[in-house]
Amino acid sequence: MEAEGIHHLGVAVEDLDEAVDTYQRIFGAELEHRETVPEQGVEAAAVRVGQSRVELLCALDGDTPVGKFIAKRGPGMHHVAYEVSDLRGQLRRLAEEGVELIDEEPHRGLFGLEVAFVHPDAAHGVLAELVASG
Repeated sequence: MEAEGIHHLGVAVEDLDEAVDTYQRIFGAELEHRETVPEQGVEAAAVRVGQSRVELLCALDGDTPVGKFIAKRGPGMHHVAYEVSDLRGQLRRLAEEGVELIDEEPHRGLFGLEVAFVHPDAAHGVLAELVASG
């Protein structure tokens, strides 16, 4: 896979308002975008820290992927998102190589961008998100 760079780091949080405030107060982050993404079961806020982006994720309920993550591991680092130019092509190539995918087809993520996830077992225990450059 040829990633163009890291798009963002995803952090699971229990209280989105509190997390946004914390990132603003401690790191000088600026709120870039906030949105509920029902398809992923989260309310998310993208904050900019300098040239970088952190995506704060709050579960809409305990039976969502982020809700289950927090119940099992507590709040914290959830995923690393990599920007790719040909998301569908990358997914096909990874599948052909036998890489374990969570999503075989892209779906809508924050900012309305197409995203897909690669299983943590395929990336040394780290959940990876592929984000279509847009």
